[in-house]
Amino acid sequence: QVQLVESGGGLVQAGDSLRLSCAASGRTFSSYAMGWFRQAPGKERTFLAFISGSGRTLYLEGSVKGRFTISRDNAKNTVYLQMNSLKPEDTAVYYCAAARTQYISIRRDEYDSWGQGTQVTVSS
Repeated sequence: QVQLVESGGGLVQAGDSLRLSCAASGRTFSSYAMGWFRQAPGKERTFLAFISGSGRTLYLEGSVKGRFTISRDNAKNTVYLQMNSLKPEDTAVYYCAAARTQYISIRRDEYDSWGQGTQVTVSS
């Protein structure tokens, strides 16, 4: 397993942008696919974005496609979630997760390691 630490959350206004980072420990980061999820108050944790270990395969959930992008820098053991045109409904705790898979994974149970989460609050 890898240890994951998210950062970059905060309070922003509608229409603003934020870039979340997720730093991973260990020397095998590129062997892990990474995902971003979010959990709004009183709701389940839901999938947002997936990136393969090489970074060549990307997948975004439909509601954020066109506004969010996922990327990774394996030299820095870091995965990013760029969020543009933020809306109040994007308010949630955002989590990154790691999975030993080569296939697009959107289910929580496909991921082995999770970060502690970072709060994103979007005011109207």
